[in-house]
Amino acid sequence: MGASIEGGPVQFVILGLLLSGPLSLYDLQKRFAAGISLFYSASSGSIQRALQHLAADGAVVVADADDSRRGRKVHAITDDGRQRWRAFMLAPIADGTDAETIVLAKVFLLGRLESPEDRSAVVRGIRAHIDSSTGILRALADDVDARSAGLDDDARRVFTFQRATLDYGLRSHALLRQWIDEVGGQA
Repeated sequence: MGASIEGGPVQFVILGLLLSGPLSLYDLQKRFAAGISLFYSASSGSIQRALQHLAADGAVVVADADDSRRGRKVHAITDDGRQRWRAFMLAPIADGTDAETIVLAKVFLLGRLESPEDRSAVVRGIRAHIDSSTGILRALADDVDARSAGLDDDARRVFTFQRATLDYGLRSHALLRQWIDEVGGQA
């Protein structure tokens, strides 16, 4: 499996949560609802499927809970799961629609990395992703602005609002960069 994020970061968020100890499906669902759902919405079914996949791949083991009167199962991370989670945390962020979610997941889990060097490496990787994405957006803005020079009034009206969405992307990246610099000071 490596640091693949097939189906989103749910598997790696689960592995990160399991670093603190064994959890049941219900416990994991409560943890998602208590904060993770602010940046990553995962249904009960997707959490359950991710757990099954992680167990089948050897990243987690399933056992009866100590209070297993009700047949409650808990999931514990394996050494392989720890290595996969760390690889995910240190892996570069690929461009795409899940990039912001992955950035937020990595920051959410950053304190679970024991090594200050690893935490700094994650922050540097996030910065590199933001800077790369910002460069792409700036180049696109320059190109779009250059091509808009000869627009008539009707086309300019349409362009103005379309360009505003690109400006939003540039501004959100600037804010994200400022925020990760602040977070990086704590890593």
